[in-house]
Order: sequence, then structure tokens, then C-alpha cells
Amino acid sequence: MKVFGVRVAGGFAASLLAVAALGLPGRMIAQGAATQGNTAQGTAPATAPGMASIHGHVTDRAGITVTSGEVKLTTDRSANANRKFEYTFPLDAGGNYQGTGVKPGNYVAVVYQSEVSVDFLPAQIAAGEDKTLDFDMTRKEYIDKLSPAEKEQLEEFKKQHAATVAANAKIENLNAMLTSSRANIKAGNFDPAVKAMTDATAAKPDEPILWEVLGDAQLGVADAAAKAAKTAKTTDPSLPDKYGVAIASYQKALSLNAASSKSSAETAAIANNQLGQALGRLSVATGQPEKAKDAAAAYEAAAKADPSKAGMYYFNEAATLFNASAMDDAAAAADRAIAADPAKADAYYIKGQALIQKATVDASGKVTAPPDCVAAYQKYLELAPTGAHAEEVKGILQGIGEQVKSTYKAPGKK
Repeated sequence: MKVFGVRVAGGFAASLLAVAALGLPGRMIAQGAATQGNTAQGTAPATAPGMASIHGHVTDRAGITVTSGEVKLTTDRSANANRKFEYTFPLDAGGNYQGTGVKPGNYVAVVYQSEVSVDFLPAQIAAGEDKTLDFDMTRKEYIDKLSPAEKEQLEEFKKQHAATVAANAKIENLNAMLTSSRANIKAGNFDPAVKAMTDATAAKPDEPILWEVLGDAQLGVADAAAKAAKTAKTTDPSLPDKYGVAIASYQKALSLNAASSKSSAETAAIANNQLGQALGRLSVATGQPEKAKDAAAAYEAAAKADPSKAGMYYFNEAATLFNASAMDDAAAAADRAIAADPAKADAYYIKGQALIQKATVDASGKVTAPPDCVAAYQKYLELAPTGAHAEEVKGILQGIGEQVKSTYKAPGKK
């Protein structure tokens, strides 16, 4: 009987990295806080006789949409700090503004951000008109008013922004590759996932998550080859190499994560768990019991990195050691799993299976199992009376002359 451990449910966050953003301060054109005037809300609609409406878009001096602030209308051309504004229209997330119920007139339209004016334009609005007034701060008249220092700052920002846009495009592409590869791995399409994640790690070789997912794809390839060889009742000499590349990818993920200034305990736990899976399966496929010991060390590192999931990681260790016929070590690992999660039924099953090897037979043929073995089997039945191994456990207990407790009931039954 072989019992393999489990992959961490959920895995890493869906996105590889968040995109970066740069903010460019607006040029101060008119000083001082604006006095709130009438807004578009609550005024008469543009269709009312003699009234008008206005709308437009605001772009900053680097050509980037302005997504916060407002556009204000005033007939006061004094440019003093206390001038009154008749209308205020907020900018939306797309950098657009609009307002209705505007009286015809000769206005100055001013863009404000954080109570500082950053641009203005004349706005002659006629009765019944739906006026379009866009603020494009890349226009020559605007740029010409900047000081030499401000122009130098603008050019530097444009360079930084171009680099940020390029970096974000790269990250978005990597995120898409990551998402599609995870979907392919889940569907059993391992080869395209290996190709995509090989390309991804070449594009960004310092990202642990990419190496971890590449390892998952490579592990899928190795498992598929091992299954095919078993079905065909033959051997596959390429298995050590196939498992070896997955192991190397997980180790790369771990080393990068450990060296990172933003190292993640979750990343360390999951990559160590997957490293344990690869080493354990290599041990079974190639008959190398020493690899099971290496797998056990990886699982214990996973449990140390994320104690909240220690029960699962120690169970995986117990299962791997059991598969490698290291029964004493498997029983000890099962005890660690039980200590971390006393309700984990399968850990009791592994413990019972490991300890039953120590059963003795006397001259009369009576079988005596270690007390801890019987207790582990009984506890398994208590926790999982209809579990996958329930009938097997009952048969073992009856076979060694132990009474199967009759009080076990399926979960939810009284």
C-alpha cells in the first residue's frame, strides 16, 4: 500500500507581482484653496430653457489621465485666493468630468488637485450648448510656462514612467503565464506548463513563485512518466532526471526566497512541501530510501515555516517514510502530525500501519500488536468510521483478536 501526501490547497496568490505606479505633482498655476460653489447635482438640467452643460477629460503634463480632483467654473478673473466658483464638477476614475444646469456665460475653468490649481482654460458657454472642454497639459502653451527645473523634472518623470510601463507589461505577461500554467497543471497538461514556466523563469529568474510553479509542472511530467511505466510493467530510466529537474526548481525557489528582502514564510512552506513530494516520489520510483530521508527534512522545514499547517506537513512526512518502509520514522512523524492536528484521522492510520509491523506471534499462533498500534487503529475508526480505510482497519483488528468498538458512528449521526 502506498500513501502519498497532499499539495497545499490554495497555493500562492493569483498574481505574481503588483504593478507599480508613479505620481507626477501638478504644476501650481493659481494658489490657495478654492471656495466650494454649486455642483452639477441639484441644478437645473441642461435641457431647461437657457441652460447649458459641459464635459471633458483631463490629462497631466506627462500625458497621463488625471483621476482625482475637480474642474471648477468661475466668472471671477482676479486669480485671488478667495475668488468664488459657481460650479464644481468632480473627476471620475477615467479622468472625465461632466455637469449640467450651467448658466450661459464667459467662464474660467480651473482644474484643482488637493486644493491646488494645476491648469485653467477659458470657457465661453452658450445657452443650450453641451460644451466639450478638455485639459491637455502636454500642450505647448502649458509646457512653455514651466521653469527649467520643472521641465527637467518632467523629462526625468517621463523616463521613469516609460520604464514603469515596460516593467508592468512584463509583469502582466508573467502573471498571465502563471495563471495559464496553473490551469494546465490542474488539467494534467504538463508539457505546455513546463514550456511557459521555463520561459517565465528565463524572463524573471529571481522570482521564487515562478520556479515553484515550474517545479509543479515538472513534477507532473515525472509522475505521468512513472504512472505510464507502472501501467506498462516496465522501467523508465529517465525518471531520476525527470524528478531531478523538479527537485532543482523547488530548491531554486527556496534559495531565492531565503535570499529575498521580502522572503515569505508561505513560499518557504509550500516549496518545501513540494520538494518533499518530489523527493518522496523519486524514492519510490527508483528505490532510493535515502531520498525519503531528504523528503522528511523538507516536510519538517515546511512545518517550521508555517506551523498553522504543520499537521498536513507532518502527515506528508509520515506517508513518505511509510512508502519508503522506514516504519519507525513513519510512526514518529505520524505522532508529530497527531500532536499538531489531533483530528487528522489518516495520521492515526499511518501510525497503526507502521506499528503493526512490530506485531508478534506466540507458539499458539496468537498475534499481539503493540498497544499504541491498536489505540491508533481504534482512534482512526472513531474519527473516520466510514473512511477509506475503515473496513481494512476493522479487518486488521479482528484478525489480531481485538474487539472493534461498536460505538463508532458516521459524522453527523447521533
